[in-house]
Amino acid sequence: MGRIAPSTITLAVPDPLGARIGSGAATLNAIHALALHYHQLSQSQPQDTNGSDDVPIANLLAKKHILLLHAGGDSKRVPWANPMGKVFLPLPYLAADDPDGPVPLLFDHILAIASCARQAFGDDGGMLTMTGDVLPCFDASVMTLPKDTSCIITVPITLDIASNHGVIVAAKIEHSTQSYAVSLVDNLLQKPTLEELVKSKAVLADGRTLLDTGIIAVRGKAWLELVTLSCSCQQMISELLKSRKEMSLYEDLVAAWVPAKHEWLKKRPLGEELVNKLGKQKMFSYCTYDLLFLHFGTSSEVLDHLSGVGSELVGRRHLCSIPATTASDITASAIILCSKIAPGVSVGEDSLIYDSSISAGIHIGSLCVVVGVNISLDDYISAEDSIKFMLPDRHCLWEVPLVGSSERVLVYCGLHDNPKSSLSRDGTFCGKPWKKVLHDLGIQENDLWESSGTHEKCLWNSKIFPILPYAQMLKVAMWLMSLAKKDEYMLSLWKSAQRISLEELHRSIDFSTMCIGSSNHQADLAAAIAKACISYGMLGRNLSQLCEEILQKEGSGVEICKDFLVMCPKVREQNSNILPKSRAYQVQVDLLRACNDERTACDLEHNVWAAVADETASAVRYGFKEHLSESPGSLSCQEYQSNHHDGCTGQTFYPRRVKVELPVRVDFVGGWSDTPPWSIERAGCVLNMAISLEGSLPIGTIIETTKTTGVLITDDADNQLYIEDYTSISAPFDGDDVFRLVKSALLVTGIIHDNILVDMGMHIKTWANVPRGSGLGTSSILAAAVVKGLLQIIDGDDSTENVARLVLVLEQLMGTGGGWQDQIGGLYPGIKCTSSFPGIPLRLQVVPLLASPQLISELQQRLLVVFTGQVRLANKVLQKVVIRYLRRDNLLVSSIKRLVELAKLGREALMNLDIDELGEIMLEAWRLHQELDPYCSNESVDRLFSFASPYCCGYKLVGAGGGGFALLLAKDTQCAKELSHKLEDDKHFEVKIYDWQIFL
Repeated sequence: MGRIAPSTITLAVPDPLGARIGSGAATLNAIHALALHYHQLSQSQPQDTNGSDDVPIANLLAKKHILLLHAGGDSKRVPWANPMGKVFLPLPYLAADDPDGPVPLLFDHILAIASCARQAFGDDGGMLTMTGDVLPCFDASVMTLPKDTSCIITVPITLDIASNHGVIVAAKIEHSTQSYAVSLVDNLLQKPTLEELVKSKAVLADGRTLLDTGIIAVRGKAWLELVTLSCSCQQMISELLKSRKEMSLYEDLVAAWVPAKHEWLKKRPLGEELVNKLGKQKMFSYCTYDLLFLHFGTSSEVLDHLSGVGSELVGRRHLCSIPATTASDITASAIILCSKIAPGVSVGEDSLIYDSSISAGIHIGSLCVVVGVNISLDDYISAEDSIKFMLPDRHCLWEVPLVGSSERVLVYCGLHDNPKSSLSRDGTFCGKPWKKVLHDLGIQENDLWESSGTHEKCLWNSKIFPILPYAQMLKVAMWLMSLAKKDEYMLSLWKSAQRISLEELHRSIDFSTMCIGSSNHQADLAAAIAKACISYGMLGRNLSQLCEEILQKEGSGVEICKDFLVMCPKVREQNSNILPKSRAYQVQVDLLRACNDERTACDLEHNVWAAVADETASAVRYGFKEHLSESPGSLSCQEYQSNHHDGCTGQTFYPRRVKVELPVRVDFVGGWSDTPPWSIERAGCVLNMAISLEGSLPIGTIIETTKTTGVLITDDADNQLYIEDYTSISAPFDGDDVFRLVKSALLVTGIIHDNILVDMGMHIKTWANVPRGSGLGTSSILAAAVVKGLLQIIDGDDSTENVARLVLVLEQLMGTGGGWQDQIGGLYPGIKCTSSFPGIPLRLQVVPLLASPQLISELQQRLLVVFTGQVRLANKVLQKVVIRYLRRDNLLVSSIKRLVELAKLGREALMNLDIDELGEIMLEAWRLHQELDPYCSNESVDRLFSFASPYCCGYKLVGAGGGGFALLLAKDTQCAKELSHKLEDDKHFEVKIYDWQIFL
């Protein structure tokens, strides 16, 4: 489902022979498996190899960026996640941003955080290790990782929490800021008591201690040594298997990098070898003060995180079918994910329902977890039973298919039950002590546990769950949960049934059936949502994304999409007055691709872009004289000359000359919200600034009238064109026509059609003294200069408002499809915040920012305008973003909405002289631009920003990105000077820092 990029190599590496070797040995085993995988890939490529020695294999990983995620274990304390794996439990943070996509999983969030860490590794290879039951919420991209060593990520935490986790004892701080501190690690503690914390000097000055988050980064030489050890680890693993011992990552392997633990480690299994191979390097602690540590160790912790801090980020309804509020009782705080709920169902507060179908008459209490359950009892239970099944408050319920059986077993327990807690040590079942459960139900211990067993008696190994027909299983479940009185029939039914424990269940799950069933269930839900969107709505959902879900359905996914395709023409016809044609055509294109009809989809794409052009033209050309943009080609050249000379003979020629020079624009934030079709359907806002470069205005035109007829066009690239026949100036223009900008300007200003060029000609010279692909809005601003110059030459309305409007029309004639911010940025002086309001016509409101002398001075001292040396090509980027918008890609929509908000916040920051806040806004805008188009940056730009980051409070590329110019906003004047000197002196950067001034 696209959770991992196709270019990323992904391996799932189990412990060998199904045995447990510990997280440390599993780490070595996984690195070894990855090294072998790369070695096999290298062997398949034609190259000169030296066999399969360990060192060459290790070198294959030396420069790779690896995420190693420990996702094993039985998940005993979150037993309902045992079938899927705890790392794949549903975690709908930010799900509302993408309501048509798959339900976000803990894995997705871990992957997103880990992907940011690549920037922290720089050019070094390395590995980031994380655990599958912790979500560390922080910005991993800004980590400062010491070179050639290992580094464990820590966070200050209260002593009560630390006593259940690992603790790091750090030496004196070596480097620190307000947000982090880097220190050498002195010692490691596991679940320490208060006495141990005090004795080890682990308690910080504020009474807290450093929590081991489970995140370990290894880079440079330390990474190469770890890979080398891993490539020779098979003998070590064999010894562990023979001795039935384990090697822990967080106790054993990590201890090799901490000298104080060496003597202890040497007494551990294979500890001496770990010290010898890894002990040369040290381990550091990177303590980040902003990290939020979310541990998913128990069922109650899962619900606590969904209803506690950050609960406003939780999507509580996602890809689900729920009845009207008058036909059910589902609380607002309940979380319903990938589930179908029938009328007549009750769901209590803060409960989680995932991947389930719940039929009428089912009552689910508060703080419950229901996963993978398909309760459909209309055929089994009589209508007289108004309540067919009840799950009490604080309970978990899930279903599991069994290998070699058509049956599914229903499993349940209390939210706070710990399956590892024994009968003799406060163990519970469904929230009650075992002894009370046995007494109330009349069950004997030997009914649940074998008397000869050596293991402690606990819920994990109790044979309590019966395998029965579904309706009977539900009745027995309510009896076991003490919702029915003592019942001899139920006891007899339970005793006579085949029963299974959680431990046995763990080994008996039919994963294939479970995954296929879940996939089909989610496909059915997606199909129902898509059908409703097409039948009753305005195609407001992301049909492309829903189709991805639908196509997961075995056998019939494509047929479902074909049925939807048949419905499209009728939808377009019924809603023709309010549904944009571009959107309707895009839906058809997406459905055709889902039906594997790529050829027809490509043909129909032309209709999409034609519709976008028509809709944009309607918005920007309102009130515009349409004939001005039409070709006079219906007349021959001679007729044209004759007709336009009538009554005009004998006019005296007066030579005129006009020169127009304009600044370029740099945008702080808001770009993309000015681009059609967004700008003609939704509000936009851009904060940008007009600047001169190297002491002059870089864009301009000189227009002169000539006594001889005809138009001569020349540019700064020594291109020239002489036009004698004006009938040749007509839209649409060839995309390779370098003069189509000037030709379009001649049309929109009316010069071709209003008898202007009867007894005279023109020489139009243009220039743009900025690098090609600058991202500074050069093309639109040059169009504004030419239009303004032509209007001045004919004494037309050259007001800024009229010129800006004509440039919008001109860009539609040219077929470039750009937005409005470039010409606004160049035509209006200074800093301005411009808003657009959709409708016919498109309305623009330009609000100049009244910049104080202090603001201008500080900006000009702290802001570096840098050409990256990378040429930017915006057209393909624009196409990708427009298609995502037409698909109603919710992530894109929310990103552009946020850019609009940031533009307004940026204006406030500047008005308040808060340059640092503007820097934060620029950073967020740059992150959003990368979400809109992952290719808006490149390796050279990333390296530039990484180099500049210590000196800057903000940075971004101007325009759409991909190259061109960058803005680097320094933390202060001194940082600006230092950064400028370092960039000029560093030969690795082929950049140019421009002298600039605000054009006022």
